[in-house]
Amino acid sequence: GTIYLDLMAHPDRRRAENIAGDFYVDDTCIDCDTCRWLAPETFTAKGGQSAVFAQPQTPAQRHDAFIAMAACPTASIGTERPDPGFARVRSEFPVPVDLDGDVLYCGYHSEKSFGAASYFLPRPQGNILVDCPREAAPLVKRLESLGGVSHMFLTHGDDVADHTTYQQHFGLQRWIHEGDRSALREAEHLMKGTEPFAMGEDLEVIPVPGHTRGSCCLLYRNKYLFTGDHLAYSARRGHLYAFRDACWYSWSRQIESMEKLLAYSFEWVLPGHGRRLYLPAHEMRRNLEQCIAWMKQR
Repeated sequence: GTIYLDLMAHPDRRRAENIAGDFYVDDTCIDCDTCRWLAPETFTAKGGQSAVFAQPQTPAQRHDAFIAMAACPTASIGTERPDPGFARVRSEFPVPVDLDGDVLYCGYHSEKSFGAASYFLPRPQGNILVDCPREAAPLVKRLESLGGVSHMFLTHGDDVADHTTYQQHFGLQRWIHEGDRSALREAEHLMKGTEPFAMGEDLEVIPVPGHTRGSCCLLYRNKYLFTGDHLAYSARRGHLYAFRDACWYSWSRQIESMEKLLAYSFEWVLPGHGRRLYLPAHEMRRNLEQCIAWMKQR
């Protein structure tokens, strides 16, 4: 069977940048930003890593801080005193992205994918993981209770993480584009070409070469767009953007791929890296146009 490791933060490595109190970040932090978008009232960026700038005061803030603690790919977040609330939160994943409950966020980010987010789609035709979380016993148990996993859709080669563990446990089918096949040679399905195609009912695969040769978006119910590292929201810039400094294949192709998305209607951008964004579809299109204009200036 699989051995699941429960890592713990180190009180003796607590960063000096943390405010005094129960929650802290230690110096193993890789600055992946996960805790800062999950619990922005508690965590911030300081000195090239995350730190606690305000201790949680309300039950909701404490819950969010525990969500971030469980999701952290390097177990760099800790508390001075053990709290049973953390064990409860760890068993909650995957958690709904919105009130509809059509898409669930897996938490349990993996250091192997530099802390990328992954998602779970419960579907009568077979449940799907979008990108791969790290192997974690509480998550696997919850996925079993939700009916297991039939397919794993990988947006690109960077975020395959512990795919072997999940494939062996659930017998799932892995999908990746042939442009990124070197990252996952064992994949059961190789997607090809640059033309969009239906993966199933309410599911459309949109190849978006640029970040990597084989990057793909997945559109679900014309509402949720899973973008991997192709497209994300920047709170600092106030609009959607792409990672200019982490474009591993072609910036000009990525701009073309971004323009292709203007033909689609969606309300959620759910990236692997970067922040999520919800907007009504017409506002999302305007925001995407702003992103493209910004990209063309880079």
